[in-house]
Amino acid sequence: MLTNSFFKSALRQLTPANWEKHALALFQYQAEHNPVYRQYIYLRGIDPSQVTEINQIPFLPIELFKTHRIVTGEFTSKIIYQSSGTTQQTRSKHYLPDDIFYKQHAANIFETYYGPLTDYIFLALLPSYLEQGESSLVAMVDYFVQNSGQQVPGFYLNDIALLLQNIEEAHKTKKKIILLGVTYALLDLAETITPGSLPDIIIMETGGMKGRRREMVRAELHEILKLAFGVSAIYSEYGMTELLSQAYSLGEGIFKPASTLKILLRDMNDPLTINNQLKTGGINVIDLANVDSCAFLETKDIGKLYPDGSFEVLGRFDNSDIRGCNLMVG
Repeated sequence: MLTNSFFKSALRQLTPANWEKHALALFQYQAEHNPVYRQYIYLRGIDPSQVTEINQIPFLPIELFKTHRIVTGEFTSKIIYQSSGTTQQTRSKHYLPDDIFYKQHAANIFETYYGPLTDYIFLALLPSYLEQGESSLVAMVDYFVQNSGQQVPGFYLNDIALLLQNIEEAHKTKKKIILLGVTYALLDLAETITPGSLPDIIIMETGGMKGRRREMVRAELHEILKLAFGVSAIYSEYGMTELLSQAYSLGEGIFKPASTLKILLRDMNDPLTINNQLKTGGINVIDLANVDSCAFLETKDIGKLYPDGSFEVLGRFDNSDIRGCNLMVG
């Protein structure tokens, strides 16, 4: 009998050759055992037994994480991660039986890209996430901090002076230093330091302006940050509350997805049509780690896909509901 634990364990045997077979098996499982996803598939008029290719899989609009409990199987939700947002916004909720699988999975992804956690000192500027609470990003970074063996604190809310002091302390260890921050917080820091004064650390941006600053294209943002910190490249992390896997960029804003992630593009004028030949399109994500929720999500991001599976994020749809969500209203 297939179970959530079976699909999590099977990720250890995941290869490019069996990836699509695994994804289709997980789709069939979630189409039966995820009530919200099952209803969405039914309302779309799709027979799951007729889905034989990943391009045929219906993708659940990510906005439904704000209004529905998206779970596969029956379990007590000991962990509920929530998206960051203003007090006027409804926050997305990701219900999980525990946080062990997520944290270990995130650490495995990071180490695949960058090497052991113990090679690094992690410093984080994530004020909006800390203020809101229940953040999966904060949980991930805290796990990295706890397992890195570092002696300096990982999180800095408003104490920039302490952050800069601890960067100096971190340099003495000869470990690599990662400063991970939400975009607007990195810009705030950039305006308070001497230009070019932090050339020996990895700057990794995640998230966006969160309404605190004007939005800007990634190339403009990276040029500002490179000049301010004195680094040759700005790294990036792509993740979200509704996903358990991450993608990372080593510069230039080109993300390489984790082995459990696959990006597909949908036609922006016909969101129910998947077409990876598009130059740009709406980003749909398959996250095979989303066993306990839904692995097949239609995001609000707009992106560009490359032949090797890497991708760029070019922007976001506006705040109007994406077509498809309306099926579940009421």
